[in-house]
Amino acid sequence: MAVSFSAVVYSPVAAQEPGDTIRPDTVYSVEAIKVRVARPVTTAGGAAAITAQLDSLRTTPAPTLADVLRQLPLIQVRENSRGEVQPTIRGMESRRVVVLVDGVPITLGWDNRADLSVIPVTAVRQLTLVRGLSSVLYGPNALGGAVLVDIASGNGIDRPPPLSFNAGVDNLGNGAATLGFSTLLPTSSGQVLLRAGGGYRNRGSWPLPDGESSLVGQGDERLNSDIEHGNAYVSARYSADGGSWMSLSSFGFKSQRGVPPERHVAEPRLWRNPEIWRWVTAMAAGTGWRETPWGQGDIEASLGLDFGQNVIETYSSLAYDSVTGGESGDDRTLSFRLLGDHTLGEGILRGALTVADTRHTEVIDAGEPATYSQRFFSLGLEIDEPILGDGDLSKGRISVGFSIDGAATPETGPAEPRDPIWTWGARAGGTLAVGDGNVLLNGGVSRRVRFPALRELYSGALGRFVVNPALDPEVLTVAELGVTFQVGRLQAQAVTFLQRLTDAIVRVAVGDGNLQRQNRDRITSAGLELLFEIAAGPLLVAGDATIQNVDLTDPSAPGDQRNPEYQPWFIGGLFGSLQLGRGFWTSASIRHQAPRFCVHPDFDAEVRLASNSWFDLELGKSFRLAGTAARRMDALIAFDNVTDSAVFDQCGLPRPGRLLRFQVQIF
Repeated sequence: MAVSFSAVVYSPVAAQEPGDTIRPDTVYSVEAIKVRVARPVTTAGGAAAITAQLDSLRTTPAPTLADVLRQLPLIQVRENSRGEVQPTIRGMESRRVVVLVDGVPITLGWDNRADLSVIPVTAVRQLTLVRGLSSVLYGPNALGGAVLVDIASGNGIDRPPPLSFNAGVDNLGNGAATLGFSTLLPTSSGQVLLRAGGGYRNRGSWPLPDGESSLVGQGDERLNSDIEHGNAYVSARYSADGGSWMSLSSFGFKSQRGVPPERHVAEPRLWRNPEIWRWVTAMAAGTGWRETPWGQGDIEASLGLDFGQNVIETYSSLAYDSVTGGESGDDRTLSFRLLGDHTLGEGILRGALTVADTRHTEVIDAGEPATYSQRFFSLGLEIDEPILGDGDLSKGRISVGFSIDGAATPETGPAEPRDPIWTWGARAGGTLAVGDGNVLLNGGVSRRVRFPALRELYSGALGRFVVNPALDPEVLTVAELGVTFQVGRLQAQAVTFLQRLTDAIVRVAVGDGNLQRQNRDRITSAGLELLFEIAAGPLLVAGDATIQNVDLTDPSAPGDQRNPEYQPWFIGGLFGSLQLGRGFWTSASIRHQAPRFCVHPDFDAEVRLASNSWFDLELGKSFRLAGTAARRMDALIAFDNVTDSAVFDQCGLPRPGRLLRFQVQIF
């Protein structure tokens, strides 16, 4: 996965390949040897980012998006009381982070967020995490960062291994496996890459960490933590010799799982999901760069189809043997994106139109169906210009963007429809290569808006929440300044940021164990992100740290000071890998996070979670395979949470304890 670093910042046309408009920012990266960690990059729009190819990360077999993002630096991933796993970036919670799969926004839906614990990444080639300064071309609700998932998109066509296989089992008997095929077919006018595969995982339970006991009996396994999950994918990409292209990616999963109950409340959610399924398809086509009467340009259109269902059953006791009610939600989201680029002298003009329609039909306790729908509109324009030089010899780039965003809720179940909301977003930023080009400076400012989700407006969450249809949009302003550099084998990135979120939608205890979402707070976060990687012969060491101060205030009650939920002032870690010779290698990682706070719904009081650390260790061996469709096989033994530490994602919800895994990967 080595990417060469150049002293020049390329011109827009030279820097792009056919299909690159699916990711509106041109990405500049520092030299990276083939390692097992993410790489720091910056973008022409001034945003700091990291990127990682999936075949360079040692994930568990049949990984989900949650498994992968937990390995990436500078992002927090935690499980909530619904059993869902959500990301947090720079103090911004999951609904403020957009996830785009081949340009399809899978976070525009009933809840305006995706459950990372069930989104498979078996087919994924590369992930890019953009922190803070999201492009105005990403569409609506791209507020506090973006996760870009590439399956069939990206630059050109890479030649993947024709066969890949990954399987593993742990000491509790939990197992998982994936199988993938690919072939590259030449045609008279170009080439076609075809890929297909799938995965399966079956987990009976997670182990409890040291000092934690089961809620029932004296068991050492986490109650109601089982899951069965199967997924499949197909993808195709055609690249013509003239630069035009077409792509198709389609993946789906079906799952059933338990929802671990919270340990700190008198009446925890006693839920199971007997059925969760989702199917996402992205179809796209582009012209590639073409001559026009005014210079050069390209156009790309994509259509996204996203269907799914989530069934919840509620139980009367921790025995989970008597169903008392439930909820069924059917979801359908259609999205259309039109993107275009055109040269503007030495610069470039980019534009994107995103239209999405999401519908959710809900049935609670076998009652009458209630249908809710929400429509989104976003039109964004960005101008990208070279500075300090001409064309290919320019030392930097600046960009300025503006968007018009709108949302409407034409169907609101038994509630009254809301009037449509229109607002605007903007961003300005740039990247500058300093000296001989091994130092990049980046920075920018932005203003983005997030519309309330249908679930935030109208869902009672089976009696846990009091609905509030009058919620207003959240507004986030961001400023960022950073440096990315390389000195010998050391590459590093340091970014300082300041963010202010007004009209923040937060959970507020309203008595009787109930919560309500309100536009109550202003959240201000300031901090420093550090990321480094250094290689010395067979040894690689990498590390990251986020030091932040997240303040939460209520303008209507300035004397009422509270701590924001789940926002440690420090989180970071170190990773090291060592090649031992004869194909053997070992790696270790340690992570630490400072104390955090949560709101106890029974007492409307804050609960302090202590600081904690966890340590992982791996030992493996690589084998070269000759005369087969595959090229290499890796076998490893992994110890997760070696010290058996009690690490809490959320109040009352500990992560797994010590786990021993055996894994074989062929690719």
